[in-house]
Amino acid sequence: MFFGATGDLAYKEVFPALLGLVQRQRLDVPIIGVAKSGWDLARLRRRARDSVEHDAGGKGKVDQEAFARLSKLLRYIDGDYSDASTFQRLGKELGDAQRPLHYLAIPPSMFATVTEGLATAGRIDAARVIVEKPFGRDLASARELNQILHRHLPEDRIFRMDHFLGKEPIQNILYLRFANALLEPIWNARYVRQMQITMAEDFGVKGRGAFYEEAGAIRDVLQNHLLQVLALLAMDAPAVHTPDATRQERSRLIQAVRPLDRSSVVRGQFRGYRDEPGVAADSAVETYVAARLAIDTWRWSGVPFYIRAGKRLPVTDTEVLVEFRRPPLELFGELIPARSNHLRLHLGPDVRIELGVRVKVPGDQLIGEDVELVAADRPGHGRPPYERLIGDAMEGETELFARQDAVEAEWRVVDPVVGEDATPLYEYDPGTWGPEEADQLIAGDGTWSVPS
Repeated sequence: MFFGATGDLAYKEVFPALLGLVQRQRLDVPIIGVAKSGWDLARLRRRARDSVEHDAGGKGKVDQEAFARLSKLLRYIDGDYSDASTFQRLGKELGDAQRPLHYLAIPPSMFATVTEGLATAGRIDAARVIVEKPFGRDLASARELNQILHRHLPEDRIFRMDHFLGKEPIQNILYLRFANALLEPIWNARYVRQMQITMAEDFGVKGRGAFYEEAGAIRDVLQNHLLQVLALLAMDAPAVHTPDATRQERSRLIQAVRPLDRSSVVRGQFRGYRDEPGVAADSAVETYVAARLAIDTWRWSGVPFYIRAGKRLPVTDTEVLVEFRRPPLELFGELIPARSNHLRLHLGPDVRIELGVRVKVPGDQLIGEDVELVAADRPGHGRPPYERLIGDAMEGETELFARQDAVEAEWRVVDPVVGEDATPLYEYDPGTWGPEEADQLIAGDGTWSVPS
């Protein structure tokens, strides 16, 4: 079942994911939508059809036979989450279900109400629960949220949804690192000079100004998505190939990341953001953030990690740049750019892996030029992340979900800079790469890589 069945998330992500699971023969149990909207089942089915048609790009592109099966599985309960009768009706719909999956596609402020309602109705025992980010607004609220969930659920039955972890290109980081022996010997402070992660979006808040006013770039993407990418890039190899072993290494890495401070963060806001509907006229919320992070481990001591994310930038692209150190002696007397040797990973929308090397220019002299060897270049196909993650939660697979200790470690990293008064806010023009102060942040180590 999923709570928030009439909401925006259900429309944009959940219904298309459910249809994909039905198409792949992975879902053939009742799907109970719960909300307080004054709807009935017929209207929910219309909403589901509109959702999948919109996602597919038109009515003719929807698998009609699969949707008919999805429609038959749908149920609907209209009721207040604070009303015990809502959960009594829900219990009747569940019948003798042994291991239900409850998806809380609702604001975190309602998690306690819903979990208590499920517990009172005797419908949380043996259940699995998916919760959507944000997992709190700071470290204190994240801990409080975890305490609420743990009143009735052990950690292995809580699935914290971070859809970024379900994306095919993000999974490719883990595979690329540990399926190839050539990277591990040079994947450390001796050979890596710096790493950069850029998450650029050429669009704004898309009419979601009221939501963004409650989040901002740090809470929306740095605390979760980008720190998880950092963990995949810098973690040690799991001792065994089990889901929790991978999560353990991700968590250990994030716990070694040094908390941010004023000198290591630049916040920006694009001009025109305050004119968006739902945005305060004097808003101090950042639409851009750049940060310099350090990881206190033997492997990464002294290596700077630069992360930036922003809206209304020149392109939409997510990229990782791993810059390797130059050889200890330049034999050919050239002035060679520091970034001559690098590995570039494009993480979306397409998958592209490029290796930067220096090769000799044809001729009598030993003069070189920088080139990029394309190791992979293909569209970012694969199952959509919500489909993958909902399916994994149904199977009890935890690897692609965030664990409590990792979530709290992420908040510990950003907690010192999440307040609007914690760091200055700088304006930048739409279509640029953010405020000039971000260039000053990285100046001691070079320049930002520009996604191509």
